[in-house]
Amino acid sequence: MVKLVMSWNIKSEEEPAYFEFVVQEFAPKIMKLGMRPTEAWYTVYGEGPQIITVGETEDRETLDRILASEDWAELMEKLNRFVTDYKQRIVLPRK
Repeated sequence: MVKLVMSWNIKSEEEPAYFEFVVQEFAPKIMKLGMRPTEAWYTVYGEGPQIITVGETEDRETLDRILASEDWAELMEKLNRFVTDYKQRIVLPRK
């Protein structure tokens, strides 16, 4: 399994629209693209990103295909309407 760890902060004025977007579009779309959401954290107190979420794919090739797709670019463009400080990193399995 290959993981994509994503983090961001929600724009305070966009919070209701953000949560609607995540439930109605973001999660279903990443699953349709071939990524399985596995974890999500919402930081209430302390430092760090407000949201951390993880998606998995079977292999690196699948993840690379998703990240290079037009559908992914469109999804990220929409997400960025609601968030700031988006970061992502790929975590490969240890051998």
